[in-house]
Parts: sequence; structure tokens; C-alpha cells
Amino acid sequence: MITSMYADEIVGIVNSNNQTPHRVLGLHMVEAPIGNELKNVPSIRTFLPDAKTVKIVDEKSNKEYNMHKVHNDGLYEAIIFEKNDKFDYHFKITGYNGQEWTLEDPYSKWVEGITQFDQYLFNRSQHYKIYEKLGAHQMTIDGEKGVYFSVWAPNAQRVSVIGNFNGWDGRKDVMELLHDSGVWVHFKKGLKSGEIYKYEIKAKDGRLLEKSDPYATYCELRPKTASIVYTLEDYKWKDKKWMEKRASSDFLNQPVSIYEVHLGSWRRRPEEGNRFLTYIEMANELVPYVKNLGFTHIELMPIEEHPFDGSWGYQVTGYFAPTSRFGEPKDLQFFIDECHKNGIGVILDWVPGHYPKDAHGLIDFDGTALYEHADPKKGEHMDWGTKIFNYGRLEVKNFLISNALYWLDKFHFDGLRVDAVASMLYLDYSRKEGEWIPNQYGGRENLEAIEFMQHLNSIVHQYYPGVMMAAEESTSFGGVSKPTYIGGLGFGFKWNMGWMNDTLSYIEKDPIHRKYHHGELTFSFIYAWSENFVLPISHDEVVHGKGSMIAKMPGDYWQKFANLRAYYAYMWTHPGKQLLFMGQEFAQFDEWNADKSLDWHLLDFDFHKGIQQSISDLNHIYKEEKSLWEKDFTPDGFEGINCDDSDNSILSFIRKSSDPKDFLVVVINFTPVPRDYYMLGVPEECFYEEIFNSDSGKYCGSNFGNYGGVKAIPGGIFGKPYSINVKIPPLGAIILKPKYTTK
Repeated sequence: MITSMYADEIVGIVNSNNQTPHRVLGLHMVEAPIGNELKNVPSIRTFLPDAKTVKIVDEKSNKEYNMHKVHNDGLYEAIIFEKNDKFDYHFKITGYNGQEWTLEDPYSKWVEGITQFDQYLFNRSQHYKIYEKLGAHQMTIDGEKGVYFSVWAPNAQRVSVIGNFNGWDGRKDVMELLHDSGVWVHFKKGLKSGEIYKYEIKAKDGRLLEKSDPYATYCELRPKTASIVYTLEDYKWKDKKWMEKRASSDFLNQPVSIYEVHLGSWRRRPEEGNRFLTYIEMANELVPYVKNLGFTHIELMPIEEHPFDGSWGYQVTGYFAPTSRFGEPKDLQFFIDECHKNGIGVILDWVPGHYPKDAHGLIDFDGTALYEHADPKKGEHMDWGTKIFNYGRLEVKNFLISNALYWLDKFHFDGLRVDAVASMLYLDYSRKEGEWIPNQYGGRENLEAIEFMQHLNSIVHQYYPGVMMAAEESTSFGGVSKPTYIGGLGFGFKWNMGWMNDTLSYIEKDPIHRKYHHGELTFSFIYAWSENFVLPISHDEVVHGKGSMIAKMPGDYWQKFANLRAYYAYMWTHPGKQLLFMGQEFAQFDEWNADKSLDWHLLDFDFHKGIQQSISDLNHIYKEEKSLWEKDFTPDGFEGINCDDSDNSILSFIRKSSDPKDFLVVVINFTPVPRDYYMLGVPEECFYEEIFNSDSGKYCGSNFGNYGGVKAIPGGIFGKPYSINVKIPPLGAIILKPKYTTK
């Protein structure tokens, strides 16, 4: 038949190599001889390889027009001489098996879902909400509902959307390349929420790759890997007051006590095949539990979509998708809303340092090293068998920064804990000589990653003041929690891994040897104000043969629990915020196993209930006493009394608020020897009420203490004007608060 298409256009469509299918397919006005004149008439073209016959149906008149096969592989065209303008239509198709169906033409109209300005910002790493453009978004265009797909794949030969809607045939819904940006787009009419899809990418070398959508907001439950069309806008938030208060708050000078949770193993349903709890069930069970214990925040180990349960969420394939293991994204929104309703903030463990090699993920995304470095000396993580992001590529940096904002925006997270920052900072991280490439100055610092983190933190705090950005950083890299305008990385907090390692090394020793290692206990006071520190006892300390916290404690059964209560008291009164991993609040004996529930039956035993009660009491004292948090990050919020009593393994210090009269005296005995009349210097002549004693009988302690408190007497010691004689329990801690009488 006569066709209005050029030969190269036909070949491009049939061979599925055309990068601008809208220029060929759909409705086009072409010149045709009618009588003695050339007139513009509509030409409609479509590629339907599984169609035996195709008819065009005029949606206004319902008149049908036969299409003619231009190429045997399924390229059809109809030139409609009786019309002189564009019109609305659909296809009526008969398949080779005799089945009939109708189809909207995906190329009938051009939809500009991504503007040139969007592309400009994205290519310069400045489109901070690019997740509102890339991915799959439900739209209504000229009254017609559908889904607008867009994906960045600049080196692909061709990209298509595939799914049940087109038989997973990549030849059908070929996307349009916006050449300057490397973004491919396609509007598919008729698709709704819940539709599963992937991108079929034809690489320059001819390989066909099936990829999940990097910007998908919902994914199939593993082991399936397709993305799901989903809208996040339907949920109606009820936390306006919380969000407004957060925006004006200063988290550095407020109580922050974090409960770290792995949602897959906090609690399971053994009677139902050991299944996970859902986000909804977590809202009903985890939230009141944390509230009763007095924690201010829940930190969720990674819940971004990941294919392997054993990675604990740290090998992410769906950076914008909450894992479907626990329900739909709206259910996570409900969980966070319930947390805010109960006065609990929620922190997300975020993983921008690496990603796995699963074929459906980011690796080799468009047939090239797009998100990663091509050179394994820069792009391969030696410890975890994963790929490292190319922080120097602007679109990759935009992907990560917008991802951080996405969780704060669409899910109202109150902060991000950034995983494995040390691995990002250093080019030689976990590498031998010759296995890494120095930076442009010959150094080991990853300058692109440093700039990325500074950019990230400056934008996060600009868009969402009041959120927490915490770095898991284990080296002495300077300025992690300092502002970017003075050269810092811009995080609000840094995990104090040195404190964690030193104090765990100390507490695991037999008390008879502790006096020789007293420096491990006090060394953190030398650098406690060099960064804004979080004191973490995280999941990493109770796995891989390290044992649980109670299992680390020396001594007999009673001493183990006494040791742990004293250690927690030290942790809660030390300058900085604190983080405790689930299960350690009731002294789980077994180390953490991500494949099963915590051992909740232990709470049938008094010693375990005692540990849990001590944590609850410490949290409530912590929140009530400004001296424990108001001046956390300035040296004048802390004053040692006698931190050098190594012979007795006793530590004593003062925590202070901005009010000179408001302070606490903390004394901790790390030996099993009770101390009668231990003299301490204090700043005020008053009664000192004992507001906490880790040896209390309600915690299953021996009840050795000060019977309510002690009275200060004239005659100072340790540079203080007054003194008190206190009873210090064995392997115990006491907290004393001045109680003034009105004359």
C-alpha cells in the first residue's frame, strides 16, 4: 500500500530502535492528493505485532476505518482522506486467535509531563523534588486518565514500559527520549493504581534489560521484582501540630532517646507461620510500647525495598519504595502518623553508600555504569559485594538528595540516620595499596562524596528545618556535625563509635581488672564536645558472635544484671543523646536473630522486667531533667567530681542545665563492692534527693542506697565548697538532685 512513512522510520519502529516514536506513530497530518489539490489529511499509524486486523473507531461518530499493514511485523497505517483535521479515536483489534479487544493509542497525544526547566534542574543536581516528575504518576490529560512514566537512561538505545497491559512486549510502548536530559517519557492511557510494570531497556550493544523503576513508590513482594503504580497523595495526615512544632525546634537542646527497631523481627506471629507484623499492627503494638518506655524516637532499620531479608534492608533496590513486606505505603504513613500522635519521632536508616548487584536494580542500568563507577577501584565495595554510587555524576547526586527529601516529604520522617558514612568519605576504605585511586590532590578523601554530603545536609535543613541528620561515622574525620559554612559536613549528629567500643571493652572485663582500664571509661570526656554525639548500642553490637548486652556482662547471674543496669545509667547520664537496639531494654540473652521474634517470654522473669523498668525510669528522668540534655554539646553542661578513682572503679560527675541551681550528681560503682560513706564534693549546701538507684529492689537489686538522699555539709572536697557522704551500691549507679528548702 501507499504509506506516508519513510523507510528509515519503518525500520526503526519494526526493529524497536526508534527513540522518538511520537514522530512516527499516532495521528499526523500529511499532504495527500485529493482531486487536483494537495490537502492535509490525518494519517494514523500503530505498531501491533499481535494484531491480525486493526480498525480505527471515530469516538464521535463511531465510524470505523480499516488500517492497512505496512510491514508484516505488525506496522499499520490508515490515511483518512475524508477528514481534514485531527479527531479522537481508539483501535478495534482482532488477534490471530480470533480474540477481539479495544485499545487506546498511546501515541495519539503528546503529554509534556517533564518540562525543559525540569530537565535543566535535574541535569544540574538541583531538582530536589524530581521524584514528582520521574517514576510513574497518575495523571488526567484532556479528561483522559492514565499514567505518565519517565526514567533516566541516557545511554540506552531504546526504553519501553512493559507490563500485563501490553503482554510484557517491549516493542509496543516505546518511550520518547528527551535528548538533552537522557530522560525517556511515555503516557499510557487507561492505566490505574495497582498496575505492575518494569522498563525494558535495549542497550547500545543490543542486550535487553528488564529493570524496576528507580523512582517507584511501591514494589511487588519479594521474590517478585516489578514496580507498582501507586499514589501517595490519598493519605490524610493528622500531624499538623507535630510538624509545625518540629519546624521550630532545636533537637540539639532537647531530649533525644532513640529505640532502634528492625520491623521484621521486633515481634512476629509464630502461630501464623512466623509472619511479619504489618505497619498497621506495628502502630497498634510498637508505638504504645515505646511510649510507655519513655523513648522520644523510634529509628527504623532500612525499610526501603530490598530483595534479601538477610541484608536487614541495607542492600536497597527500591530507594523510593517502602518495603511491601509490611503492607502498602499508606500503611507506613499511618504508622508514622500514630507515632506523632503519641509524641514519638521517627528516624529512617538511610543507605546512600552502596547498592546491590541484583539484575533488576540500579547496576548497569542502561547497559552502562550509570549510577556506579565503571572502574571497580572506585565502584566496587569490597566488604559487602555491592556497588558504590558515582557521587560526581550530577543526576546520581540529584537522585540521592531528592530521595532524602522524599522520605521527609511524603512520609513525614523526622530524620535520617545515614549509614556507613566512613565508607563514603575514604577512597581507600577497606582497600589495600593499589586497589584504590587517589583524589586529584593525591589524597584518600572522596572529595565528590564530601561535596555530596554537604550539599545534601544544606538542602535538607533548608527544606525541612527541625529534622535530624545523623551520621554513622567511625573515624576521626573532622567536622562531621559542624555546619557546612565552616567546612563541616553539616550533619546534626555523629554516632560516637569510640565511646561505644571503649565502654563495651571496659564493661566486659572482670571488675577486679577494671581499675587498670579506667581510661576506657573516661577517655570520651576528652572529646565529648568535639562533635554532637549520639551514644549508640545498635544492632551491630549484638550480632555475628558478639553476643547480647547481658551476655557481655561478667560475673554471676545477679552481677550480670547489676552490671548492665549500671552501664545503662552511665549511658543515659553521659553527655550526648542515646540509642538502644530493641531487645536490650529487657536484657535478651540470645544475640539478635533477624529471622525470629525477640524473646518476649523473658519478661515473665523479674530480672528482665527489672532491666526494662530501669530503662523506663531512666527515660522519664532524662526527659524531666534539663541538666541531662539542655547543654549536651557544650563543656559547661558537665563537670567532673572525681573521674579518676580508678582504684575503686568509681566515676562521679555533675550534669548541669542553664540554671546554676539545676543540676544532677551522678555516681557509678563498677565493682561488686558496696561503698559506705563515699565522700563527694558538691556545689550547693542542701539536701540531695536520690532520684534513681540502679540497685533498687524494683529492678531486682539489693536495695543498697541512701534512704531517700543525703544532706550536704560544710567542708568541701575536689574543689567544691560542700561535701556529701553517700552509699554507693555494688555494681550500681545513683543520681542525686538538689532539693532546696524555702526559708
